[in-house]
Amino acid sequence: MTIEEILKSGNYHLIDVRQPEELEMDGKIEGAVNIPLATVPLKVEEIKEIQGPKIIFCRSGGRSGQACQFLAQNGLTDIYNGGGYMELQAVLEQVK
Repeated sequence: MTIEEILKSGNYHLIDVRQPEELEMDGKIEGAVNIPLATVPLKVEEIKEIQGPKIIFCRSGGRSGQACQFLAQNGLTDIYNGGGYMELQAVLEQVK
């Protein structure tokens, strides 16, 4: 599935792996859970418990890619790299 298809389905969860101060400076997406990249290894079990597709994003897509790779190595299959915050925000606005 593409990010657009997942967003249109309405059955998804957003995980923002930026640092909390980045959210304050750059903005955030309503409903997204903030789990900074450095804490993802500590939160694997918590992330596994989230039902449905998980779209992971950051500032430009690099850290979200790292998070997706790490989570995949730890058995998660319903994870998607949403890329950068601004791009994902634009896609969300188009889907609404």
